[in-house]
Amino acid sequence: MLDRLSEIVPDYPSAGISFKDLTPVFADAQGLRRIVDSVVEPFRGQFDVIAGLEARGFVLAAAGAYATGTGMITVRKAGKLPREVFRDEYTLEYGTGTLEIHRDDVAPGTRVLILDDVLATGGTVGSAVRLLEMAGAEVIGVGVVLELDGLGGRERLDGHAVHSLQLV
Repeated sequence: MLDRLSEIVPDYPSAGISFKDLTPVFADAQGLRRIVDSVVEPFRGQFDVIAGLEARGFVLAAAGAYATGTGMITVRKAGKLPREVFRDEYTLEYGTGTLEIHRDDVAPGTRVLILDDVLATGGTVGSAVRLLEMAGAEVIGVGVVLELDGLGGRERLDGHAVHSLQLV
C-alpha cells in the first residue's frame, strides 16, 4: 500500500535524493487508517498520550490519538509556541534545528508514544525524546512510517522501542 500510494520525487530536497512523499497516502482514507493502525498497534495499551513531530507527525499523532482515545502533544519547531517551553537543539546533516514543547503539555510520569513520518539520522526524533524526558514523561516508544536504512537513526534512539512500517 505504501509503495502503491506514495509518490517518489527525484532530487528532492537536493540532488541525488529520492524523496518518498506520503501525502497521497494521507489523502487516501483506507491508506491513512491502515498506516495509523499499523504504527500504533505494537504500543497499544502502553501509552497515555501521543506526541507528533512537526509537521507530518501531527497527521499521524492526531489520527492515532483519536483512534486510541488518547490525547496528543505537538512537538514544534522553535518560536511557534506561545507559552513557556522546554527547548532542545539538535544536529542535522546540514546544520542544527530546535524543537520545543510547552512546559505544561505533559505531566510527569505520563507515558508517551512518539509518531513521525520518517526516521533518518534520529536527530529530530532524538530531540523529541529528550524534550519529553525533560518534562518528566516516560517515552515508551517511537513509531514511524519509513525508516531510512544506513543512517543510524535507530541506533541513536538506543534504549527506546522503535517500530517502522517500511525500511527504505
